[in-house]
Amino acid sequence: MRVRRCLSLMAVAGMGFVLSQTSQVLAQNSQVLRLATQSLPPYQMIQNGEMTGIAVERVKCALDRMNVPYEFHMTAWSGAQLGTEMGRFDGFFVGSSNKSRAQYSVPSSPVVSEDLAWYMQLSSDVDPNDQADALSARYSAKFATSKWRYLQSNGYNVIMRPRDAASLLNMLVVGDIDVALEYELIFSHFMEERGLSEEQFRKIPFRRQDMRVHFSKDYVNANPLFLRRFDNMIQLCRDIAE
Repeated sequence: MRVRRCLSLMAVAGMGFVLSQTSQVLAQNSQVLRLATQSLPPYQMIQNGEMTGIAVERVKCALDRMNVPYEFHMTAWSGAQLGTEMGRFDGFFVGSSNKSRAQYSVPSSPVVSEDLAWYMQLSSDVDPNDQADALSARYSAKFATSKWRYLQSNGYNVIMRPRDAASLLNMLVVGDIDVALEYELIFSHFMEERGLSEEQFRKIPFRRQDMRVHFSKDYVNANPLFLRRFDNMIQLCRDIAE
């Protein structure tokens, strides 16, 4: 029997954008996987009316190869995580692993791996690895992320609550903060968008971080074969893309 798929992008009030891939045959026999994400170029974004990005394409690649019907909901990052915890979504992507997320979700194999770095103005002599500077300088990262929680739990003087990387970059440019912690590829995207270059900032590498899909424990327990298959397909899709 020939399987027909429908791939659509919808704007839904209160939910942002929804990307839906369904199979008329599969949808009748399988639960539609509901994954939440956020706008985070170049990993997840709306471009020319379509949901796309490095992470979106890799997760789509894996699920399409598995013949799993799915919906991607683009919403606020805090809502993506809370929605997964409360059962509204079956998971969210892409994010690093932490203790808070481990309480209600299970991480996949890495979808993307990216370098984190400290960013400062060129004139700054702050050393983020110096305990004295950790207390005296003004730090920030995107609010409600693992980066934000890392700064707070490790004694950094965290101020401001930027809602996205663009806001974080602006705070650094205008001098509202002294140090920003962000992924290099993401900050590079927003610098280019503003007509800035990396040479205009002082950058100190921090560490390489894996970002994953976090599936709810309820979904993984109800589908015990799913995660291993997904991890295999994600690795295949990464190999194809890279």
